[in-house]
Order: sequence, then structure tokens, then C-alpha cells
Amino acid sequence: MQWRKKDYSLTDEPTKLDFEAVCSLLHSTYWAATRSRQVIAKSLENSLNFGLFYNGSQVGFARMVTDYATVGYLCDVVIAGEQRGKGVGKWMLMQILNHPALRRCRIDLFTRSAQDFYRPFGFGPHADHSLVRYPPGYRRRRASAPATA
Repeated sequence: MQWRKKDYSLTDEPTKLDFEAVCSLLHSTYWAATRSRQVIAKSLENSLNFGLFYNGSQVGFARMVTDYATVGYLCDVVIAGEQRGKGVGKWMLMQILNHPALRRCRIDLFTRSAQDFYRPFGFGPHADHSLVRYPPGYRRRRASAPATA
């Protein structure tokens, strides 16, 4: 699918993604700064990906890990710094949440710094009984220190 808003376009077509731009965007974040290109490539292969473009250049990215029926995990949402504050992140998120393949899914999201951005879209705290399992060797972020991914 493809959506347009003035000079911006958003697509979920895998062949339209600019892999170099995706790596650059992810490497600019606190959560994926050290993620290898190989891991990024594998994550793209196994996700529903969204590329945000401005006048043909990729300036944003998000991906959804999902079963397309009951649950989706929204992750790696990033907009290039020079494009922030223009409302395109909100527009991109609305298109993702209204995607026909995701409309019936519960959407999970983990963010340490953008809760205020996501709350108006219906995101809230997980239930008290939420659990998470990290695989051996997973580099967990400490709450008191900046994350390095």
C-alpha cells in the first residue's frame, strides 16, 4: 500500500525501502545504535515494514512484527531529525494503526522516551501481569544509564 500527504509518501512495499537509509536512521537511535547491518536485514525480512519518504528520499521508518490476526509489536519507529515537528510522525503512525492487515490486532509498544507521543493514539501501560523474557546474552538497557542498544 502507499499513502500520500503533500511531499511525503508512506509505503509498506518492501522493494521501496532504502536499506542504507534504514540503517542510518536506526543507527541514529539509542536503541539500535550498535545493531549490525545483518541483524537489521534479518529484521526487515520478518516484519511488515513502513518507509516514509520526502520528495523521494527515505526520512522515516517503522516496522511491525505481527501474526496479522491478534497481535502486533510496533518497533523501530524513527523519523529523521530535520523532519520532526512537522506532524509527519503522527500521520505515519495513523496510517500504520489503520492498516487493513492490522486493524484487529492488539498493538504492543515499548518506549522509554516517547510515551507522551503515543498516548493520544490509545497507547497506555501494560497490565500489571506483563512479563518479558530476554535471551541469554541480551544487552538489557539499565533505567539509570543511557542505552547503547
